[in-house]
Amino acid sequence: MLKKLKSLFFVPDESGEIESKESPKVEQATNSGAKKQTSASNQTAAPKQSSMPKPNSGKADPKFVDVLLKAIDANNLDGFDYLEFKQSLQNLSAVEMDEKTKYQSAFAMAKTMGATPGNLVNSARHYINILKKEEAKFGQALQHRKQKQIEDVKLGLVQKEKLIADKQKRIEQLQKEIETDKKSLEKDRSKINQSAAKMEATKQGFVNAYNGVLGQIESDIDKMNKYIA
Repeated sequence: MLKKLKSLFFVPDESGEIESKESPKVEQATNSGAKKQTSASNQTAAPKQSSMPKPNSGKADPKFVDVLLKAIDANNLDGFDYLEFKQSLQNLSAVEMDEKTKYQSAFAMAKTMGATPGNLVNSARHYINILKKEEAKFGQALQHRKQKQIEDVKLGLVQKEKLIADKQKRIEQLQKEIETDKKSLEKDRSKINQSAAKMEATKQGFVNAYNGVLGQIESDIDKMNKYIA
């Protein structure tokens, strides 16, 4: 199922990495989301806007793509919902038709399975909520890792700087020990820079995966509301 879900949202590029099938338009989706209307009386409330930064041109990290899509798979709703509807859209990709006709054709089939515009949109929002839970878990894990790998080193720097200041007051025979400690200090500073860069790369890999899925779902919601609501 994970491979099937991945094919709905991502395609491999020439290097074997994966990229979103559509360019995420988080800002546009957010702005248009405020104007959305649906006839379903039991539609869920729109999820809060993500705190994640906007996507850049980088590739989604396959590890985080798997994490997000496994979460969606684990919370797959019974019956014909947004995921099955998206599969229908993908099945029509080989047929030459405009976007509106494509969505209406997919919905014609969905109706035979008991689907309505309202429950398709609601199920799509359900998966957005699953993504947001994963976003919160990632943020907590990243913060814990940052504190462990960077803050602890910073604490050690303060202690070593004091040690260096004390040793500088001593006579010449301690100069060699002082120089050794200075090298250790620079090494620790380098660790901070390397850890910070690694954290940022890890964060951006998640952001690209997260926004790659989120942007498509929100775009599909817009289109469902526009074409089939």
